Amino acid sequence: MITGGAGYIGSHTTKYFSQHGLQPVVLDNLHVGHRSAVRWSPLVECDLAERGKLTQILHDYDIQAVIHFAAHCYVGESMTRPADYFQNNIVNTLHLLNAMREAGVRCFVFSSSCATYGIPETGPIHEETPQRPINPYGESKLFVERALNWYGRAYGLKWVALRYFNAAGADFDGELGEEHDPETHLIPLAIQAALGMRGPLQVFGTDYPTPDGSAIRDYIHVWDLASAHYKALQYLRDGGESCAVNVGAGTGYSVLEVIRAVEAVSALPVPVEFVGRREGDPPALVADPSAAKRTLQWTACHSSLEQIVSSAFHWHSNSRTSKTHSGEL
Repeated sequence: MITGGAGYIGSHTTKYFSQHGLQPVVLDNLHVGHRSAVRWSPLVECDLAERGKLTQILHDYDIQAVIHFAAHCYVGESMTRPADYFQNNIVNTLHLLNAMREAGVRCFVFSSSCATYGIPETGPIHEETPQRPINPYGESKLFVERALNWYGRAYGLKWVALRYFNAAGADFDGELGEEHDPETHLIPLAIQAALGMRGPLQVFGTDYPTPDGSAIRDYIHVWDLASAHYKALQYLRDGGESCAVNVGAGTGYSVLEVIRAVEAVSALPVPVEFVGRREGDPPALVADPSAAKRTLQWTACHSSLEQIVSSAFHWHSNSRTSKTHSGEL
């Protein structure tokens, strides 16, 4: 079962699993997911708050493992709506884990986040870097990681928590892409600005202690993320011990480098508005992914900046054309 499988990363993972010999079942309440993104599996509409229904679904579909994406995921929004984030990301995840206990499902891959690290003092970030989240979103992911540890000890749950960095890019076949409302991620925002689908791109801060003064992030292609979840499931099915690992490319790119890459791929200028830093934004967040390579035999294969931006631009430009023809633009 893939919870949140109608969302951005979940839908790519569903496609990846179906192409690699597994039969996923998507569970999604379609609050933010897209029905049209579920093309490779059955879709079961259910909210994680419905614990009794969850248990029945796990039985009915003879579920052997759960890949859990369903969560609220906007850092800024979590600062103003912490109750919603704790209810959905923590309480509803506990509903899922308890339904799994009742149904006898003991294999779990969790979509965690580098937000659990907060503002690290050094980089690149490895798994022993202290976890000190600075927002409710990061706190909610860290709580679940800690709960998984105790569920493993008490109930025999086997789990992998994937702490991934900045998901980006789109399906190379052009069938899936990143479509959030509101959109908050740099690469789709830059592409949409270049295509005239929105106003100038805001660049938050040009005075960071980085080579060009803009913040640096580790971008990981969504297809590489999908493969990491597949590898994690294989690892657990082969008897691997529960663990948490970073999933990133291990290379950082600045905001201005991303903008230049979008301009190079699109042959269009990206209109920019320079504004002050956002509170709590670290100068740089870059993963040390060596534990994932060592433990899961996983490496990022599609996460060069050119591959990420090219795949995303192809999807967004085609999406814009489709919406124009349908009268949405």
